Amino acid sequence: MACRMTPIALVVWFFALSMAFARAQEPTSHAGGWSYAGPNGPEHWGGLEPDYAECKLGQYQSPIDIRDAKQQSLPPIQFAYKTSPLKIMNNGHTVQISYARGSFIVVGGKQYELRQFHFHHPSEEHIQGKPYDMVIHLVHADSEDHLAVVAVLVKQGKVNAALQKLWDHLPPVAGEESPAGVNVNAADFLPGNLSYYTFTGSLTTPPCSESVTWFVLKAPLEVSPAEVEAFAKLYPHNARPIQPLNGRPVLESK
Repeated sequence: MACRMTPIALVVWFFALSMAFARAQEPTSHAGGWSYAGPNGPEHWGGLEPDYAECKLGQYQSPIDIRDAKQQSLPPIQFAYKTSPLKIMNNGHTVQISYARGSFIVVGGKQYELRQFHFHHPSEEHIQGKPYDMVIHLVHADSEDHLAVVAVLVKQGKVNAALQKLWDHLPPVAGEESPAGVNVNAADFLPGNLSYYTFTGSLTTPPCSESVTWFVLKAPLEVSPAEVEAFAKLYPHNARPIQPLNGRPVLESK
């Protein structure tokens, strides 16, 4: 025997269905509960979670505006990057490429393994007050999980074939794509000149952990305006504002 709903029950049912539909149409929040704008933006990161307190209280935060760096005879960065299967993810904050084991850098006798690299638009680091069009952050860790990040500044110019190969598999929405048979080599994203600035800083996203060694390459990488625009369509602005230097020394290799 069919069950017939009363007018009141029908109204309640319709209202509940409407609310469920409305929630389904709402944009999903960024992973981790933080974002680059609005009530969960950078100025509020330190209060979103107890683990994010360093975003507000830390004294050696990143990114910074690099000015008045002191030139010194610093050891070169030795890059030993191998080809890795492409594992590319749009994680809601950026496009990240997770890297296979076995690629690393060596600086002053310390070895750091490459774990992943990702992109920011515009560049988070500034040089003499000016940002670049984008930046690539290559994130490394040593055997004790001390982090070292190599930042490759990006400016508009000629087409970059290595970047275009990534963009050909760019996930348009949050999720992961691992195309079979597609490989990537992070060495293709390094400029010819590997001189650098270096300083102690932090992660540029929550939890903003400090004691990160930063190496910002002085020479930028060229990519085409269309390649910058392809990323900007996904992330018009995913850069944390410049943080106070608080007396930190910034060194420059000769």
